[in-house]
Amino acid sequence: MRYVYSFFLCLILVSCKTKTQNKTALEAWEAQAQNIEIIRDDYGVPHIYGKTDADAVFGLLYAQCEDDFNRVEQNYIWATGRLAEVEGEEALYSDLRAKLFMTEEEAKANYEKSPEWLKELCDAFADGINYYLHTHPEVKPKLLTRFEPWMPMYFSEGSIGGDIERIRTSKIKAFYEGNMEIPQAELIAIEKEEEMAEPQGSNGIAISGKLTQSGNAMLLINPHTSFYFRGEVHVVSEEGLNAYGAVTWGQFFVYQGFNEKTGWMHTSTYTDVMDEFKENITSLEGNIMYQYGEELRPVEVSEISLKYKDGDSLITKIYPAYRTHHGPITHMSDGMWTASAMMWEPVKALEQSFIRTKQDGYKGFREMMDIRTNSSNNTVYADAGGNIAYFHGNFVPKRDVRFNYSKPVEGWNPKTDWQGLHTVDENILVLNPENGWIQNCNSTPYTSALEFSPKKNDYPYYMSRDQENFRGVHAIELLKDRNGYTLDSLIKVAHDPYLPAFKALIPGLINSYNRYDDKNPKLKEAIEILEKWDYKTSKESVAMTLAHFYGTRYYQEGKYPKGLIPMERVKFWGSEQGEQLKIFEKTIDQLVNDFGTWQLPWGEVNRYQRLNGDIRQNFDDTKPSIPIGFASGRWGALAAYGARYTTEGAKKLYGTRGNSFVAAVEFGDKVKAKTILAGGQSGNPDSSHFDDQIQKYANVDWKDVPYYREAVLKRAKRTYKPGE
Repeated sequence: MRYVYSFFLCLILVSCKTKTQNKTALEAWEAQAQNIEIIRDDYGVPHIYGKTDADAVFGLLYAQCEDDFNRVEQNYIWATGRLAEVEGEEALYSDLRAKLFMTEEEAKANYEKSPEWLKELCDAFADGINYYLHTHPEVKPKLLTRFEPWMPMYFSEGSIGGDIERIRTSKIKAFYEGNMEIPQAELIAIEKEEEMAEPQGSNGIAISGKLTQSGNAMLLINPHTSFYFRGEVHVVSEEGLNAYGAVTWGQFFVYQGFNEKTGWMHTSTYTDVMDEFKENITSLEGNIMYQYGEELRPVEVSEISLKYKDGDSLITKIYPAYRTHHGPITHMSDGMWTASAMMWEPVKALEQSFIRTKQDGYKGFREMMDIRTNSSNNTVYADAGGNIAYFHGNFVPKRDVRFNYSKPVEGWNPKTDWQGLHTVDENILVLNPENGWIQNCNSTPYTSALEFSPKKNDYPYYMSRDQENFRGVHAIELLKDRNGYTLDSLIKVAHDPYLPAFKALIPGLINSYNRYDDKNPKLKEAIEILEKWDYKTSKESVAMTLAHFYGTRYYQEGKYPKGLIPMERVKFWGSEQGEQLKIFEKTIDQLVNDFGTWQLPWGEVNRYQRLNGDIRQNFDDTKPSIPIGFASGRWGALAAYGARYTTEGAKKLYGTRGNSFVAAVEFGDKVKAKTILAGGQSGNPDSSHFDDQIQKYANVDWKDVPYYREAVLKRAKRTYKPGE
């Protein structure tokens, strides 16, 4: 009887302790919420005010969950390697990729070794989301019912996916399922599919005050992401934080944006920041070893346990994991195990991402860049001191240039190892060029500032793939010999409708048609429309429709010499080499088959549609949509608008990526800015802010930013504390 009594006493004590702990956490959340004020303006943008940085982060995450908890949760399901628990077995290798680089135990260890100020922000991140879930019991997470402060360690650098997504899951699958390489034919098919997909990338433009009407520097922040990828926020604390811009759902720092004194814009870099090392593997007394110089080293072997959804059940699958000092073994190359090396310092990356938002001039910003963990990005910069700058890459390993790091190198040769990092001064850097502007459109840094650009021969080959693209060409033509900028004229430049790719592609088609006396009458009227075209996109343009579908078909079917970069391919296809008329006739047939006529204004085909809050939209030609006059970045459109995927049964083109959050900023005694979002701030179709910006987006009618508190209060529609 005494044992029974003791047992029940223990149960009571455990129960009381659990209730006390929960109550303590809830009380702490409620107390912290009192230090936070959220003001929603007339477009639903949250302006979050906190006493401390941690208070501001708590409020920021709470507000993000209000706007789109679905995307906050999805990003952490993916980042922490638990996607298969929601999406099923096909996502296992995405999860394995995440766990190969960091397990949950390693994430917790990284959190524990973080400086105290960063731990406080990570705690506030988790508390803000958990308090949202507590106060919104109607919200049913797909998987993550509780968020932990170590989770941001998986998601530390801003670009969702970032470097890790460059490692193909198909290669991981081939290795871990059969110790095999991907067959060459399959690899070619994958590369072709990637080639056909809407280009990813961004535009950054910085303008010196000597070219503006006000005498103040300006910055165009123009990331090309998937739509609804980032929300627009303003986050303020009494500890010096006052950042406005775009935050990737679930992160606690403004990724693209500005404060009163500085602005930062990231473009995807072509600096070589990842390498592959082939390992010479052998077995010694039952242990897996790899050669390194004259020695044999043990391969680090562990197990990774993953779960995947199978109907209503969760199935566990265990994988071996292998690692050398170069990194985890991710695939096979030339019949050899291959390790992937990349920047993986989550604590420092989180520090840099947050510290960036609080700088008040070039000196502090330049010192922040010395952390050198912003690995997947270039940075275009402007500030209130009149400085403009461009940092090409940030994390750049030193290498022996005798080796070709564009391919897997011999990991057994110690000379192929990284030899530390280049300093920021050794990296490609442009500061206050005499021409007065800087541009980067994922293009070569060697044309970023006309004749004042860095010189290719001054840098190791791996610092940049020397590639130009049509957006870069377009930007240079617009920027040179221009001055008198205002915010509105900068926005106009950012939407210039000219498409240089078609100036390279279409004349060859017209010449091919006119070369023959027996002209195909089926093509006559369409060719005449293209002959009169000025290569500018608009909703009304039939020529734009013809050119887009013709160019897209060339990407699908056109032949070209090996080794040509995309811009060179288009120029080659525009030369007279025999395929133009055949491909154009197929284009006409496709339009007639799909739409009943080829005489289609671009806006009838190129549409915007958002039916619900799903991350992947299912488009429907029978449901409401609006016309968009913008075009794909593939053709040199700075205001990029393109489809990354289509839905079966839908014939029209529905935008999925390109201009999403965009900002134009002017620095001076006070900062001024205009912004626009594709759609709206909220992911809830019942919200008035679900799509309240899309017509302004289509009309190039950007909204003014209320940055200072008095302006915020004038635009305020709701003021509250988390939990109210």
